[in-house]
Amino acid sequence: MTEITHAQIAAFAAERINLPHADAVKHRGQVNGLRDRLAAKIAADPAYGLVKSLHAGSVAKSTALKSINDLDLAVYVKAAEAPEDDSELVPWLADRLYEATTNMDRDQFEEQPHCVTVHYRGSGLDVDVVPVLYEGEANDVGYLIKKHTGDRLKTSARLHLDFIANRRKTYGLDFLELIRITKWWKRQIVTRTDPDFRFKSFMIELIWAHLADEGVQLTDYPRALETFFEWVVKTGLEERVTFTDYTSTFPTRGSDPIEILDPVNPENNVASRYDSFGRDKILDAAGSAYDALTDARFATTKGRAVDDWQELLGPTFKG
Repeated sequence: MTEITHAQIAAFAAERINLPHADAVKHRGQVNGLRDRLAAKIAADPAYGLVKSLHAGSVAKSTALKSINDLDLAVYVKAAEAPEDDSELVPWLADRLYEATTNMDRDQFEEQPHCVTVHYRGSGLDVDVVPVLYEGEANDVGYLIKKHTGDRLKTSARLHLDFIANRRKTYGLDFLELIRITKWWKRQIVTRTDPDFRFKSFMIELIWAHLADEGVQLTDYPRALETFFEWVVKTGLEERVTFTDYTSTFPTRGSDPIEILDPVNPENNVASRYDSFGRDKILDAAGSAYDALTDARFATTKGRAVDDWQELLGPTFKG
């Protein structure tokens, strides 16, 4: 048999792509340690200025790759206590985080344009702490400050986690695995051929959610991946992607080349920063992946099929 099977792709993902459970537990423990210190400080000091924190990002969603070395934490800031000047918010947050710790130096809290990166010297992990302005809304709804414009962006880390968790419950672990495999494909392009290639992980997650909601079967990885890339190519990413988990109303379509709307806040097009050139790069990469997968399906030798799959998964895939 020459065709690469679901079992072979699943085995490769388990060995090379997926974050091992023990590592995920360790990473979550790192984040939870910081959360515990923040919770203790919040409880002890009513004037502290922070409300709560939520573990966010790929480890929290179970879509992290084995190579991950940075984690995400959303910290909810009392809007009334935040600095009036947005440019002062990140330095202010870095000081608050430092205040909550007893065994870290101030230089371990690095100020970035839109977050504070906490560097852990022992584990080598980083935690990106993102400030969310909070005014007491339900479902942990708050507002990010967009780093490019300074605009307020409505969001909810909890609802984003629930969005993925609900689909994992409906469609099973294959839903998460296919997200990870697709992120791995993107990483191969960035590390091997085009360091400027951009395809946001959140966009990949939402496209898989859309396809699953539309009835695409996820239990055969080669066929499901073929369907993913076929959808990207056939639609040209011109098909608007929306979800009704939290709303049934959507804004009028704008002029962005790609429109994939945030399920928590449909006013936020998560692909808004992609121009036509960026879209075409995704289409070209997806077209190459689709061609490789269809060629692999009809390959007459095992070697040819493996070569095709290496286009997606890299040279460590041996079939």
